[in-house]
Amino acid sequence: MAEPSIKSGHILLAEPFMLDPNFKRTAVLLCEHSEEGSIGFILNKKLDMRVDNLVNGFPEFDSKVFFGGPVQTDTIHYIHNVGDLLEDSRPIADGVWWGGSFDQLKFLISSELITPDNIRFFVGYSGWSEGQLEEEMETGSWVTAHMHPNYVFKSKPDSLWSQIMSNKGDLFSVIASMPDSVTYN
Repeated sequence: MAEPSIKSGHILLAEPFMLDPNFKRTAVLLCEHSEEGSIGFILNKKLDMRVDNLVNGFPEFDSKVFFGGPVQTDTIHYIHNVGDLLEDSRPIADGVWWGGSFDQLKFLISSELITPDNIRFFVGYSGWSEGQLEEEMETGSWVTAHMHPNYVFKSKPDSLWSQIMSNKGDLFSVIASMPDSVTYN
């Protein structure tokens, strides 16, 4: 069996019975992957908070905020679909960019050129040290999937893990329909 490739811009899907509560049934957008390590954001753990309540001086903005991962939970990150408007943003996948000028972001939001449908904010991030993600892939902790912008900007977070797993087809469709707990079998 060929070793799955790990690339920036791919999705990591937690195997269905992962015990780590931070990653149980998560879909993680991998934004950076290199020999030094990896960084990503959990796309399907919505928090009950608004970004304008988290950041002093941020314009009023009714945007979704997500738990990006257990690393540096005192930081805010964002991915968006307006890379051509936001200087210094990094392309991650087709139609998806990471970061960019924070001052310019606030201006574009105040000017209503960026709406909540264009952006997702994350508290913290998911991170792996050198070789850690490859090791987790070898032990079967993650399944890789191709990224589609709709996963970030259009899909419902509660069903995202199942949706992406099912989109992989065949065996993965069966996995997607498995109950969250073996006690429900």
